[in-house]
Amino acid sequence: MDRTFYFVGIAFFGMINGLFSPLMPVAYVFSTALMAEPLFGSQAAIFYFASLMLSTATVILGGIPAAIYERVKGAEDSTTVSLFIWLAATALLTVPAVGSFLQFGL
Repeated sequence: MDRTFYFVGIAFFGMINGLFSPLMPVAYVFSTALMAEPLFGSQAAIFYFASLMLSTATVILGGIPAAIYERVKGAEDSTTVSLFIWLAATALLTVPAVGSFLQFGL
């Protein structure tokens, strides 16, 4: 499988978890406290910033097992196995958001 498909899948799971995560209210409160002034109090912009924070956190946390695998294996570059581990970990982190995603009807 081409490496690009792994990256697209990782980004897809990160996006789904960012938009539909059960942690969105918590991220929204933190984003409101931190970004109300820089984003001029725009509620939509604050919501998307919170979504971006959750998406980024999902991709980073999903990459930790893959990085540990690469470190143990001694690989200098990502292999298909480490990309699959990254994709699987990101998918597992997205499981709580899947119910909201499917209920939304996309």
